[in-house]
Amino acid sequence: MDTQESETAMARLYLVILQRWLWLIVLAMLLGASIAYLLSRSSQPVYEAVTTLLVSEGQKIGGTDYDVLLMDERLARTYGELLKGSLLLKQVSAQVSPSVNSDDLRKMIIVDTVRDTQLITLRVRHTDPKLAARIANAIPQVFMKQNAEQQAARLDSSKQIIKQQMQSSQAEIVSTQQSIDAERVKATPDPNTLAHLETLLAQSRAAYQELQQQYQSIQLAQTEASQTLTVSEPAQVPQQPILPRTPLNIVVGALLGLMGGIAVASLITYVDNTIRNADDVERATRQAVLGSILRIKGKGDAQKPILATLPNSAAAESYRVLSTNLEFAVLGAGGLPALLLVTSTQPMEGKTTTLANLGVSLAKAGQRVLLVDGDLRHPALHKQFDLPNNVGLTSLLLHPTMDLQESIQDTGIERLRVLTAGPVPANPGEVVRLAQTRALLSQCKALADYVLVDSPPVLAAADASLLAQHANTVLLVTEVGRTRADALRHAVGALTQVGAHIAGVVLNKVVAQQNSRYYGGYDYGYYAPERTATKRARPSLAQAVSKPRKKAARAQGVERSS
Repeated sequence: MDTQESETAMARLYLVILQRWLWLIVLAMLLGASIAYLLSRSSQPVYEAVTTLLVSEGQKIGGTDYDVLLMDERLARTYGELLKGSLLLKQVSAQVSPSVNSDDLRKMIIVDTVRDTQLITLRVRHTDPKLAARIANAIPQVFMKQNAEQQAARLDSSKQIIKQQMQSSQAEIVSTQQSIDAERVKATPDPNTLAHLETLLAQSRAAYQELQQQYQSIQLAQTEASQTLTVSEPAQVPQQPILPRTPLNIVVGALLGLMGGIAVASLITYVDNTIRNADDVERATRQAVLGSILRIKGKGDAQKPILATLPNSAAAESYRVLSTNLEFAVLGAGGLPALLLVTSTQPMEGKTTTLANLGVSLAKAGQRVLLVDGDLRHPALHKQFDLPNNVGLTSLLLHPTMDLQESIQDTGIERLRVLTAGPVPANPGEVVRLAQTRALLSQCKALADYVLVDSPPVLAAADASLLAQHANTVLLVTEVGRTRADALRHAVGALTQVGAHIAGVVLNKVVAQQNSRYYGGYDYGYYAPERTATKRARPSLAQAVSKPRKKAARAQGVERSS
């Protein structure tokens, strides 16, 4: 099972690389193909002239080392090597083109033997097609001439030896015959001596006859020795170059570019380990992604809950999806009331904006929501709703006698109230550690169905870990393309270490195209007309919440029906 999961993870990783860096991979392919095309166009064309040679059996010669000369594949391979000999190529160079030395010729020629045949294919490659053809025809001619001369010299030497043997044998015949004649003229010839001499005479005549046959065979071999290698098909002047192979080079260049592009993309992905999608989150932390929040254009929009200013926008819908996932998958499972801590890995990732819009979404869904600004170092929740920050959480913690109800402020949105951070203390970390923090948060839970607490980033201060111990669950906000995987992993580890329950991760500031895998592109097209209309005159937060309740209900009904 682990092996299957590992293979699946690797496949998903390569798919992510392909999706993210497709433009780079395509660019690398085009670059590789272009370079291959330019190199092919700039390189000088090479022509190939081909000569086919036939190796035939030699003349059988009896009695000597040249009796049997079998021409088979082994002889053809031998000739193939001899055709590339230095002495031969020097003679060919002197005959065809003295400017081309033997070493250059050896690089030009390719000799192949055709399997199960006695054929030899001689290929010569050169930028000059005529010179290639001349060299291809000259090499076998010079070789056959050399071979014929060497064969003739060997046969002449054999003839001289046999001729001497024949002369010696003939002298023996004459001497033996004289001895026989001398023995016969005696008055009483010795029969045994005559029989012996006649036997010697017969043997000498037989040896002489055999030498005569060998001599005749060598004479016949001399006339046919040059036929052991013949030109079956002479080389013609090639009309078309074989190199460069421009189409093949373009394909190879594109493939090399593809491999290079994938390698570069993989290297960038390995070096740049920022979180970019849900797969990155799951690989780094094994945490589920509960929602992907679209990037909100413009600094002004980022300071106000978009669910109040642009309720029908695609970004607002992404907050509603997050709210639904939280309500059914996490918060609703534990029953009411629920205290949710919203934090991030590092500053400026959008945790406060996420918390504010999540609160608006839950409030519009009929829940009583209390937002608490627990970021005592850089409080910003009051800016989301244009509220004063004179009295808040720090005031209640440092002055336990103060009334909680009087410190909570209305936002103008029904069922949504806010407890701001209050004046920034000199030692925020010590204030959060106060014993009355748990009691105060318990009081907050008694006043609402959902209490959403904003806290400092996990890796920026210990406050988040302290506050997480009082929460039912934690929502971790991460910015796409900015938060590093190792930082997110350390943040999850820090929260887990204090026993916090992490509901999941929110991908924030996602570009619409990146988010299409979650929304399928439908919502963007559906809400596009609304965005165009609201772009002309965007309402302020006060205008948004002061509309008649009847119109708000009608708009809410349209949203739900969609």
